[in-house]
Amino acid sequence: MRIIIKNKETLLYDDFIFKCSIGKKGSTFRKIEGDKKTPRGIFSLGPLFYRKDRIPSPITKLKKREIKRSMGWCDDVNSKNYNKLIKINNKIKHERLFLKKKNYDLIIPIKYNTSKPKRNKGSAIFIHLTNNYKKTLGCIAMKKKDLLILLKIIKKKTQIQIL
Repeated sequence: MRIIIKNKETLLYDDFIFKCSIGKKGSTFRKIEGDKKTPRGIFSLGPLFYRKDRIPSPITKLKKREIKRSMGWCDDVNSKNYNKLIKINNKIKHERLFLKKKNYDLIIPIKYNTSKPKRNKGSAIFIHLTNNYKKTLGCIAMKKKDLLILLKIIKKKTQIQIL
């Protein structure tokens, strides 16, 4: 079974239909770092990252990792760690995972450009939380209650298809 992003605001899984938002400039097969587009294609999912101090351990079949203050995701196109989870280092451009705002209280990395990352092809593409369905910088955003439901029903091998 596959998660399907049908259009700019609908996420389907089995018989479930969820509202979501994607990149400000839509989706593309030609993703470039910073283009505000969500990559199109079929991708695997990474583990669930969650803020233990804000959310009790979610029920899911995905592997779970607690978000620590020192965690970041490298978006530095000149780094050997591009598009990988890193320990925050001020010398490397990164996206901080431990935020004051709640968008990253639950994060599922989408395995886009991860196995052998190509520079400037896009990084830090996540399924994460939103309160208002505001368009993202390339991620997929969902309400907390919907993402918690999705987490309960997906499996480790579930893929996501972004149309």
